[in-house]
Amino acid sequence: MSKYYLNYLDELESEAIYVLREVWAQFQNPVILFSGGKDSILISHLAQKAFYPSKIPFAFMHVDTGHNFPETIQFRDDLVKELGVNLIIGSVQDSIDEGRVAEEKGKSATRNALQITTLLDVIESNKVDCAIGGGRRDEEKARAKERIFSVRDDFGQWDEKNQRPEVFDILNGRIELGQNVRVFPISNWTELDVWSYIKKENIEIPSIYFAHKRQTFFRDGLIWSADDAIVFREEDEVVEERIVRFRTVGDMSCTAAVLSTANDVATIVDEIRVSPISERGARIDDKRSEAAMEKRKQQGYF
Repeated sequence: MSKYYLNYLDELESEAIYVLREVWAQFQNPVILFSGGKDSILISHLAQKAFYPSKIPFAFMHVDTGHNFPETIQFRDDLVKELGVNLIIGSVQDSIDEGRVAEEKGKSATRNALQITTLLDVIESNKVDCAIGGGRRDEEKARAKERIFSVRDDFGQWDEKNQRPEVFDILNGRIELGQNVRVFPISNWTELDVWSYIKKENIEIPSIYFAHKRQTFFRDGLIWSADDAIVFREEDEVVEERIVRFRTVGDMSCTAAVLSTANDVATIVDEIRVSPISERGARIDDKRSEAAMEKRKQQGYF
C-alpha cells in the first residue's frame, strides 16, 4: 500500500474513533450490532482503540436469524469471550414461534426481512437508545443516503426525506422519548478500505471469508451453499464441490458465494480491487426490487 493510502486509512480510522467516542458521550445505553461479519468485527476493533486501555464500554447485540453461518456464530462467541463484553441476542425463531412474524416459503424464502421485528423488539426490551452498525455508503444506494447519526422514530422507522444535517463533524444525538439512533462509524469506508485496514491491522476474521471447498449449486447465476438444510434447492439443481468464499455473510438463505482461490487477506484485497461487482451482488434479498433495501430500512432494518 502506498504511503498516501496508508495515511487515508489513518484518517478513516480517526473519524470512526471520533464517532464512537461521540456515541459514548451522547447516549445512555448504546450497543454494537454484531453479526460476526467483517464490518462488525472492524467496528469492535475500532472500539478497542477508541477506549484503550479500558474495555469496550458497549454491549454487543446480535439478531440471530437461526440461519447464520456456523463459522460466524463461533467467531462471535469466541470474540465476546476474549473481549469480556456482554452479548444480547434477539432470536428470529422466537419471533416466529410467538407469531410476531411469519416464515417465508419457497425457493426465494429468507429470514432477512424478519430481523426487523426482532431487532425492534430487542431494542425496546433492552432500552437501547443507540445501535452502532457497520453499514457503509458504498454498499447500496439506500445506505448512501443515510447520515452517520441516523434517527429512528418511536416505531423504528427511518424517514429518508427528513434527516438531520451533518455539518463538518458536528453529530447531533438528541432524541425524543421513544426514538433511537442508528450510528454508522464506517459510513465513508469502501469494501476495499475495510479489507486493506484488516490487512494493515492484522485483524482476525472468520474462515468463511477465505477460499474453501464447499458443496454448492448454481441458481440464477449465483452459487449457493448445499452444506446445510437451510437453502432451498430444487431436485434438478445439481450439487458440486467448488472452491468458493463469501464476500458477505448475512442470512444463509439469501447469501451466495463467489468462485475464488483467495486464501489470505492480501489476495482478497487484490481480488476486490479488480472485481466488477459489489459485495452485495451476492445478496439475493437486495434483488427483490429496485428499492428493496430502502423499504427495509424505512421499516427499521439496520
